[in-house]
Amino acid sequence: MPTESARARAMNETRSRILDVALDVLGQNPDAGMGDVAAAAGVVRRTVYGHFPTRTDLVRTLTQRAVDEMAAVLAEADAPQRAADAVWVDFIAHVWPLARRYRVLLALRRGEYGDEIHAVLQPVDKTLADLVQRGQERGEFGRHLPAGILSQVAYAAVFSIADNALSDPAVDARAATVTSLLILGVPEPRATALAGGRG
Repeated sequence: MPTESARARAMNETRSRILDVALDVLGQNPDAGMGDVAAAAGVVRRTVYGHFPTRTDLVRTLTQRAVDEMAAVLAEADAPQRAADAVWVDFIAHVWPLARRYRVLLALRRGEYGDEIHAVLQPVDKTLADLVQRGQERGEFGRHLPAGILSQVAYAAVFSIADNALSDPAVDARAATVTSLLILGVPEPRATALAGGRG
């Protein structure tokens, strides 16, 4: 007879496997259903619904996982005394694998789950907006858009590039870094130098 902790551990492992598989399945087809996720995970639909009663719950959990991972990366990269553009470069370098992994959230954010995903992403949105505002105040980033909008446009570009990188090996983290810095108003020579030396 399995102990309570062994049962809980098995349930957590199943839940984690469903989330990993859901990322792959939704990454290939953002309209995939819970049955598709169950089949790919090798479990019955009832098991998926036992962990995630609705597709919205599944998407919200995936988004929260992405937010937690991105927030940890941001906390590690940021330091108030550092130049904002150099912090951004470190952030993109560390978030690139996550951007590739969670790129489906960009597609889902534009669809029916937009409000849900937007709400969960708010802490990351705010931290990035604060970073961009700091860069604007110091003259490191352009002022062509308000900080909140500019930060979202720049990091949405990273997710978009991550999505395209799957079919074009020439598109990589460096391309995403340079592009996002240019969007932020960093001059091209500085953007290229930062991307080359991780500033």
